[in-house]
Amino acid sequence: MASPRPPRVLSRGDTASLWFFIVAGAAIAIWAVVRSIANIIAAAPNRDVRVAVPFLDSPAEAPLGPNGAPVAIELTGGVVTAPSLPPASLWSLFIAEGLFAAVVITVVTLLLLLTADILRGRIFSRRNTALVSAAGIAALVGIAGVPFFQNMVANGAIAWLSERTYDRGDVQLIDLPSLVGVAFVAALAGTAFAVGDRLQRDTEGLV
Repeated sequence: MASPRPPRVLSRGDTASLWFFIVAGAAIAIWAVVRSIANIIAAAPNRDVRVAVPFLDSPAEAPLGPNGAPVAIELTGGVVTAPSLPPASLWSLFIAEGLFAAVVITVVTLLLLLTADILRGRIFSRRNTALVSAAGIAALVGIAGVPFFQNMVANGAIAWLSERTYDRGDVQLIDLPSLVGVAFVAALAGTAFAVGDRLQRDTEGLV
């Protein structure tokens, strides 16, 4: 008769690290919500809205020379203050902030559920594989979606400031290396948990 397998016991260091991860995750989620709410409240009156704007091959001058003399530079990004935003851009700002907070909360919640399972001694399971995969998908949605709406905000701010006379070119806000990197890590983690779950069930079937 097969004897039951003893539960996995985490070391004190492992347990402390996981609890620190839980506290840090909760703090990150709270920060994301507070940040998004503050940005939405600041932009809601639609007056003097600060907007981060990326540029591509945009010449500018900065007081970097002797005694503050202007020096030609290439501008890659900056913050502009738009007197107001077009309705579509303003709503894009709200969506970007809401999506950012939602993605952070979703990823943190999924990883905290995974951490809670690990604290109970359950590491590899179908549920944990699903949690890791879902967290990766949510992160990808955030990396692709938030910059998309932020780009619409920047376009609206520049269009209104320049009365639609400034062409800032085709600027890609989505960080493709980060997107590919997160996709690779998410796929790798999901595969690792799936393989670990399968090997664990095969091992338990032999006991």
